[in-house]
Amino acid sequence: MYKTTLKIDDMMCSMCEVHVNDLIRNTVPGAKKIKSSHKKGESSFVSKEEPDEQMLKEELSKLGYEIRSMQTEAIEKKGLFG
Repeated sequence: MYKTTLKIDDMMCSMCEVHVNDLIRNTVPGAKKIKSSHKKGESSFVSKEEPDEQMLKEELSKLGYEIRSMQTEAIEKKGLFG
């Protein structure tokens, strides 16, 4: 599992957050726990595979947003008692 955090320019309102969340949901296979904040200018999500940064940049730019940075880290899925 991977946790990805995107720093995104040009998100101005909660509707922008919805657009970014929908794009991630439809572009990144198996994306879960998608959260965006226009106030912080970031979006984060968890996925089974490492997402393609170039593809995300291209798709977000089509909607008028720009990725300033992308950080992906491997995470270990913990069980109930882990």
